[in-house]
Amino acid sequence: MERNYTIDFIKFFAILAVVIIHTFPSNDQVGYFILDNLSRFAVPFFFAASGYLFSLKVSSNPDSFSYFKKYVTKILKIYVSWLIFYIVYDVLRIIVAHENRKAELAKYIDNMNALNLFYYGQGTSGYQLWFVISLVWSMAILYFFYRLKRVRLLLIISFCLNLLGLFGQSYSIFEELPVSTTRSALYISLFYTVLGFWLATIQSWQRFSGKIYFSLFCFFALLQVSEGYWLKSLDSKHGEYFFTTIFLTLFLFLFALSNPHLGKGLLITKIGGNSLGIYTIHVFFIDMIDILFETIGLEPGTHYLLMNLVDALLVFVLSYATYKLIQSAKYELVNRA
Repeated sequence: MERNYTIDFIKFFAILAVVIIHTFPSNDQVGYFILDNLSRFAVPFFFAASGYLFSLKVSSNPDSFSYFKKYVTKILKIYVSWLIFYIVYDVLRIIVAHENRKAELAKYIDNMNALNLFYYGQGTSGYQLWFVISLVWSMAILYFFYRLKRVRLLLIISFCLNLLGLFGQSYSIFEELPVSTTRSALYISLFYTVLGFWLATIQSWQRFSGKIYFSLFCFFALLQVSEGYWLKSLDSKHGEYFFTTIFLTLFLFLFALSNPHLGKGLLITKIGGNSLGIYTIHVFFIDMIDILFETIGLEPGTHYLLMNLVDALLVFVLSYATYKLIQSAKYELVNRA
Protein backbone atom coordinates (compact mmCIF):
# COMPACT_ATOMS: atom_id res chain seq x y z
CA MET A 1 0.00 0.00 0.00
CA GLU A 2 1.62 3.23 -1.18
CA ARG A 3 1.74 6.00 1.38
CA ASN A 4 -0.28 9.13 0.65
CA TYR A 5 1.94 12.00 1.78
CA THR A 6 -0.61 14.63 0.83
CA ILE A 7 -2.95 13.57 3.63
CA ASP A 8 -0.28 14.37 6.23
CA PHE A 9 0.65 17.52 4.29
CA ILE A 10 -2.95 18.78 4.55
CA LYS A 11 -3.15 17.61 8.18
CA PHE A 12 -0.45 20.18 9.01
CA PHE A 13 -2.68 23.00 7.80
CA ALA A 14 -5.69 21.35 9.44
CA ILE A 15 -4.09 21.20 12.90
CA LEU A 16 -2.84 24.77 12.43
CA ALA A 17 -6.44 25.73 11.60
CA VAL A 18 -7.65 24.06 14.81
CA VAL A 19 -5.16 26.10 16.85
CA ILE A 20 -6.32 29.26 15.06
CA ILE A 21 -9.97 28.45 15.82
CA HIS A 22 -9.17 28.06 19.51
CA THR A 23 -6.85 31.07 19.89
CA PHE A 24 -8.33 33.72 17.59
CA PRO A 25 -11.57 35.63 18.22
CA SER A 26 -14.28 34.09 16.03
CA ASN A 27 -16.94 36.71 15.31
CA ASP A 28 -15.67 40.10 16.51
CA GLN A 29 -14.64 41.42 13.09
CA VAL A 30 -15.21 40.36 9.49
CA GLY A 31 -11.58 39.31 9.02
CA TYR A 32 -11.62 37.11 12.12
CA PHE A 33 -14.97 35.63 11.07
CA ILE A 34 -13.64 34.69 7.62
CA LEU A 35 -10.49 33.13 9.14
CA ASP A 36 -12.58 31.12 11.62
CA ASN A 37 -14.98 30.01 8.90
CA LEU A 38 -12.23 28.94 6.47
CA SER A 39 -10.57 26.95 9.26
CA ARG A 40 -13.68 24.78 9.65
CA PHE A 41 -12.39 22.29 7.08
CA ALA A 42 -9.97 20.89 9.66
CA VAL A 43 -11.98 18.51 11.85
CA PRO A 44 -14.08 17.06 8.98
CA PHE A 45 -10.85 16.39 7.08
CA PHE A 46 -9.36 14.61 10.11
CA PHE A 47 -12.42 12.37 10.34
CA ALA A 48 -12.40 11.66 6.59
CA ALA A 49 -8.68 10.80 6.70
CA SER A 50 -9.26 8.44 9.64
CA GLY A 51 -12.08 6.67 7.79
CA TYR A 52 -10.03 6.41 4.60
CA LEU A 53 -6.97 4.91 6.30
CA PHE A 54 -9.16 2.59 8.38
CA SER A 55 -10.78 1.31 5.17
CA LEU A 56 -7.41 0.52 3.58
CA LYS A 57 -6.24 -1.37 6.66
CA VAL A 58 -9.41 -3.26 7.49
CA SER A 59 -10.11 -4.37 3.91
CA SER A 60 -6.58 -5.75 3.48
CA ASN A 61 -6.53 -7.54 6.82
CA PRO A 62 -7.88 -11.12 6.82
CA ASP A 63 -8.71 -10.78 10.51
CA SER A 64 -10.52 -7.43 10.29
CA PHE A 65 -11.99 -7.67 13.79
CA SER A 66 -8.55 -7.97 15.40
CA TYR A 67 -7.41 -4.85 13.56
CA PHE A 68 -10.61 -3.01 14.50
CA LYS A 69 -10.18 -3.99 18.17
CA LYS A 70 -6.52 -2.93 18.16
CA TYR A 71 -7.34 0.40 16.49
CA VAL A 72 -10.21 1.28 18.83
CA THR A 73 -8.20 0.22 21.89
CA LYS A 74 -5.37 2.52 20.81
CA ILE A 75 -7.71 5.50 20.37
CA LEU A 76 -9.45 4.75 23.68
CA LYS A 77 -6.09 4.67 25.48
CA ILE A 78 -5.26 8.09 24.02
CA TYR A 79 -8.65 9.42 25.11
CA VAL A 80 -8.52 8.03 28.66
CA SER A 81 -4.91 9.16 29.17
CA TRP A 82 -5.63 12.75 28.17
CA LEU A 83 -8.96 12.74 30.00
CA ILE A 84 -7.11 11.87 33.22
CA PHE A 85 -4.52 14.55 32.44
CA TYR A 86 -7.16 17.28 32.08
CA ILE A 87 -9.07 16.10 35.16
CA VAL A 88 -5.91 16.32 37.27
CA TYR A 89 -5.12 19.72 35.78
CA ASP A 90 -8.64 21.01 36.43
CA VAL A 91 -8.62 19.82 40.04
CA LEU A 92 -5.26 21.49 40.66
CA ARG A 93 -6.56 24.73 39.11
CA ILE A 94 -9.63 24.65 41.38
CA ILE A 95 -7.51 24.02 44.48
CA VAL A 96 -5.14 26.88 43.63
CA ALA A 97 -7.58 29.43 42.25
CA HIS A 98 -10.76 29.08 44.35
CA GLU A 99 -11.35 29.80 48.01
CA ASN A 100 -14.49 27.68 48.22
CA ARG A 101 -12.76 24.57 46.92
CA LYS A 102 -15.25 22.00 48.15
CA ALA A 103 -18.19 23.67 46.42
CA GLU A 104 -16.25 24.12 43.17
CA LEU A 105 -15.00 20.54 43.22
CA ALA A 106 -18.53 19.26 43.89
CA LYS A 107 -19.84 21.29 40.94
CA TYR A 108 -17.02 19.99 38.76
CA ILE A 109 -17.69 16.36 39.71
CA ASP A 110 -21.43 16.77 39.08
CA ASN A 111 -20.68 17.77 35.50
CA MET A 112 -18.61 14.65 34.89
CA ASN A 113 -21.44 12.23 34.17
CA ALA A 114 -21.05 9.16 31.96
CA LEU A 115 -22.79 10.75 28.95
CA ASN A 116 -20.50 13.79 29.02
CA LEU A 117 -17.31 11.82 29.52
CA PHE A 118 -17.86 8.84 27.26
CA TYR A 119 -20.02 10.19 24.46
CA TYR A 120 -19.85 13.99 24.20
CA GLY A 121 -16.25 14.30 25.42
CA GLN A 122 -17.29 17.12 27.76
CA GLY A 123 -16.92 17.76 31.49
CA THR A 124 -13.28 18.88 31.62
CA SER A 125 -11.26 21.78 30.26
CA GLY A 126 -10.07 19.37 27.55
CA TYR A 127 -13.09 20.20 25.41
CA GLN A 128 -11.22 19.23 22.23
CA LEU A 129 -11.24 15.59 23.33
CA TRP A 130 -14.75 15.27 21.87
CA PHE A 131 -13.00 14.49 18.59
CA VAL A 132 -11.19 11.46 20.02
CA ILE A 133 -14.20 9.81 21.68
CA SER A 134 -16.40 10.64 18.66
CA LEU A 135 -13.89 8.83 16.46
CA VAL A 136 -14.21 5.74 18.65
CA TRP A 137 -18.01 5.71 18.37
CA SER A 138 -17.88 6.40 14.64
CA MET A 139 -15.46 3.55 14.01
CA ALA A 140 -17.58 1.15 16.08
CA ILE A 141 -20.72 1.98 14.08
CA LEU A 142 -18.81 1.95 10.80
CA TYR A 143 -17.24 -1.45 11.46
CA PHE A 144 -20.65 -2.91 12.37
CA PHE A 145 -22.08 -1.77 9.03
CA TYR A 146 -18.92 -2.91 7.23
CA ARG A 147 -19.44 -6.44 8.51
CA LEU A 148 -23.05 -6.25 7.36
CA LYS A 149 -21.82 -5.00 3.93
CA ARG A 150 -24.04 -1.94 4.29
CA VAL A 151 -21.52 0.92 4.26
CA ARG A 152 -23.42 2.75 1.50
CA LEU A 153 -26.60 2.58 3.58
CA LEU A 154 -24.67 4.03 6.53
CA LEU A 155 -23.33 6.80 4.27
CA ILE A 156 -26.91 7.82 3.45
CA ILE A 157 -28.04 7.60 7.09
CA SER A 158 -25.05 9.56 8.37
CA PHE A 159 -25.51 12.17 5.64
CA CYS A 160 -29.09 12.75 6.81
CA LEU A 161 -27.94 12.98 10.44
CA ASN A 162 -25.27 15.49 9.44
CA LEU A 163 -27.87 17.68 7.76
CA LEU A 164 -30.12 17.32 10.81
CA GLY A 165 -27.23 18.40 13.01
CA LEU A 166 -27.12 21.77 11.24
CA PHE A 167 -30.34 22.59 13.07
CA GLY A 168 -28.53 22.22 16.37
CA GLN A 169 -26.11 24.95 15.30
CA SER A 170 -26.41 27.97 13.01
CA TYR A 171 -29.50 26.62 11.23
CA SER A 172 -31.36 26.45 14.55
CA ILE A 173 -32.56 29.97 13.74
CA PHE A 174 -35.07 28.29 11.40
CA GLU A 175 -35.93 25.23 13.51
CA GLU A 176 -33.98 24.16 16.60
CA LEU A 177 -33.07 20.53 17.14
CA PRO A 178 -33.89 19.66 20.78
CA VAL A 179 -30.45 18.34 21.78
CA SER A 180 -27.80 19.79 24.08
CA THR A 181 -25.16 19.77 21.34
CA THR A 182 -24.62 18.33 17.87
CA ARG A 183 -20.84 18.33 18.29
CA SER A 184 -20.86 14.56 18.61
CA ALA A 185 -20.41 11.27 16.77
CA LEU A 186 -23.89 10.94 15.28
CA TYR A 187 -24.10 14.44 13.81
CA ILE A 188 -20.56 15.24 12.68
CA SER A 189 -17.91 12.56 12.91
CA LEU A 190 -19.91 9.58 11.66
CA PHE A 191 -20.67 11.08 8.25
CA TYR A 192 -17.15 12.32 7.52
CA THR A 193 -15.57 9.08 8.77
CA VAL A 194 -17.89 7.00 6.58
CA LEU A 195 -17.24 9.37 3.65
CA GLY A 196 -13.49 8.76 3.94
CA PHE A 197 -14.06 5.01 4.24
CA TRP A 198 -16.29 4.98 1.16
CA LEU A 199 -13.82 7.01 -0.94
CA ALA A 200 -11.24 4.30 -0.35
CA THR A 201 -13.54 1.72 -1.95
CA ILE A 202 -14.19 3.52 -5.26
CA GLN A 203 -12.00 4.51 -8.20
CA SER A 204 -14.35 6.75 -10.18
CA TRP A 205 -12.71 9.88 -8.72
CA GLN A 206 -9.70 9.23 -10.98
CA ARG A 207 -11.54 10.57 -14.04
CA PHE A 208 -10.81 14.17 -12.97
CA SER A 209 -7.48 15.87 -12.27
CA GLY A 210 -6.19 17.24 -9.00
CA LYS A 211 -6.43 20.78 -10.39
CA ILE A 212 -10.17 20.39 -10.88
CA TYR A 213 -10.65 19.05 -7.36
CA PHE A 214 -8.57 21.86 -5.88
CA SER A 215 -10.54 24.45 -7.84
CA LEU A 216 -13.79 22.96 -6.56
CA PHE A 217 -12.40 22.99 -3.01
CA CYS A 218 -11.58 26.70 -3.32
CA PHE A 219 -15.03 27.42 -4.76
CA PHE A 220 -16.82 25.68 -1.90
CA ALA A 221 -14.49 27.29 0.65
CA LEU A 222 -15.66 30.70 -0.58
CA LEU A 223 -19.24 29.43 -0.68
CA GLN A 224 -18.92 28.30 2.95
CA VAL A 225 -17.80 31.80 3.94
CA SER A 226 -20.85 33.19 2.14
CA GLU A 227 -23.13 30.67 3.82
CA GLY A 228 -21.68 31.42 7.24
CA TYR A 229 -21.89 35.18 6.75
CA TRP A 230 -25.50 34.91 5.58
CA LEU A 231 -26.40 32.94 8.69
CA LYS A 232 -24.46 35.38 10.88
CA SER A 233 -26.43 38.28 9.36
CA LEU A 234 -29.58 36.52 10.60
CA ASP A 235 -28.13 36.49 14.16
CA SER A 236 -27.85 32.72 14.18
CA LYS A 237 -25.72 30.68 16.56
CA HIS A 238 -22.02 30.35 15.84
CA GLY A 239 -21.59 27.52 13.33
CA GLU A 240 -18.90 24.86 13.61
CA TYR A 241 -19.81 23.28 10.29
CA PHE A 242 -22.14 24.08 7.40
CA PHE A 243 -23.93 22.50 4.45
CA THR A 244 -21.11 23.53 2.11
CA THR A 245 -18.56 21.90 4.45
CA ILE A 246 -19.63 18.56 3.00
CA PHE A 247 -18.51 19.48 -0.52
CA LEU A 248 -15.46 21.42 0.67
CA THR A 249 -14.21 18.35 2.56
CA LEU A 250 -15.06 15.96 -0.27
CA PHE A 251 -13.13 17.88 -2.92
CA LEU A 252 -10.17 18.57 -0.63
CA PHE A 253 -9.89 14.86 0.08
CA LEU A 254 -10.23 13.97 -3.59
CA PHE A 255 -7.43 16.44 -4.27
CA ALA A 256 -5.29 14.56 -1.72
CA LEU A 257 -6.06 11.24 -3.43
CA SER A 258 -5.18 12.72 -6.84
CA ASN A 259 -1.77 14.01 -5.67
CA PRO A 260 -0.41 11.41 -3.23
CA HIS A 261 3.20 12.70 -3.26
CA LEU A 262 2.56 16.36 -2.45
CA GLY A 263 4.67 17.36 0.55
CA LYS A 264 6.87 14.26 0.51
CA GLY A 265 10.02 14.83 2.57
CA LEU A 266 8.87 18.20 3.95
CA LEU A 267 9.03 19.01 7.66
CA ILE A 268 5.43 20.24 7.69
CA THR A 269 4.31 16.85 6.34
CA LYS A 270 6.08 15.11 9.22
CA ILE A 271 4.46 17.51 11.66
CA GLY A 272 1.08 16.80 10.05
CA GLY A 273 1.64 13.12 10.76
CA ASN A 274 1.71 14.03 14.48
CA SER A 275 -1.45 16.13 14.33
CA LEU A 276 -3.40 14.01 16.84
CA GLY A 277 -0.70 14.57 19.47
CA ILE A 278 -0.78 18.33 18.89
CA TYR A 279 -4.58 18.23 18.95
CA THR A 280 -4.84 16.52 22.34
CA ILE A 281 -2.36 18.77 24.18
CA HIS A 282 -2.80 22.19 22.58
CA VAL A 283 -5.73 23.30 24.79
CA PHE A 284 -3.50 22.95 27.86
CA PHE A 285 -0.96 25.32 26.31
CA ILE A 286 -3.71 27.76 25.34
CA ASP A 287 -4.53 27.93 29.04
CA MET A 288 -0.88 28.27 30.05
CA ILE A 289 -0.18 31.07 27.58
CA ASP A 290 -3.38 32.89 28.58
CA ILE A 291 -2.21 32.77 32.21
CA LEU A 292 1.23 34.01 31.14
CA PHE A 293 -0.21 36.91 29.12
CA GLU A 294 -2.53 37.85 31.96
CA THR A 295 0.34 37.73 34.48
CA ILE A 296 2.56 40.06 32.43
CA GLY A 297 -0.31 42.39 31.54
CA LEU A 298 -0.70 41.43 27.87
CA GLU A 299 -4.18 39.88 28.07
CA PRO A 300 -5.94 42.83 26.34
CA GLY A 301 -3.39 42.54 23.53
CA THR A 302 -4.77 39.15 22.53
CA HIS A 303 -7.54 41.03 20.69
CA TYR A 304 -4.97 42.37 18.22
CA LEU A 305 -3.81 40.43 15.17
CA LEU A 306 -0.10 40.46 16.08
CA MET A 307 -0.73 39.05 19.56
CA ASN A 308 -3.16 36.49 18.14
CA LEU A 309 -0.41 35.32 15.78
CA VAL A 310 2.13 35.14 18.62
CA ASP A 311 -0.41 33.27 20.77
CA ALA A 312 -1.20 30.71 18.04
CA LEU A 313 2.48 30.21 17.15
CA LEU A 314 3.47 29.63 20.79
CA VAL A 315 0.65 27.16 21.30
CA PHE A 316 1.50 25.27 18.12
CA VAL A 317 5.27 25.06 18.71
CA LEU A 318 4.97 24.15 22.40
CA SER A 319 2.33 21.50 21.66
CA TYR A 320 4.42 19.86 18.95
CA ALA A 321 7.67 20.02 20.95
CA THR A 322 6.00 18.59 24.07
CA TYR A 323 4.33 15.80 22.13
CA LYS A 324 7.68 14.82 20.57
CA LEU A 325 9.29 14.82 24.03
CA ILE A 326 6.51 12.58 25.35
CA GLN A 327 7.00 10.18 22.43
CA SER A 328 10.78 10.12 23.00
CA ALA A 329 10.27 9.43 26.69
CA LYS A 330 7.86 6.56 25.91
CA TYR A 331 10.36 5.12 23.43
CA GLU A 332 13.14 5.23 26.03
CA LEU A 333 10.95 3.57 28.66
CA VAL A 334 9.93 0.77 26.32
CA ASN A 335 13.52 0.09 25.24
CA ARG A 336 14.80 0.06 28.82
CA ALA A 337 12.03 -2.32 29.86
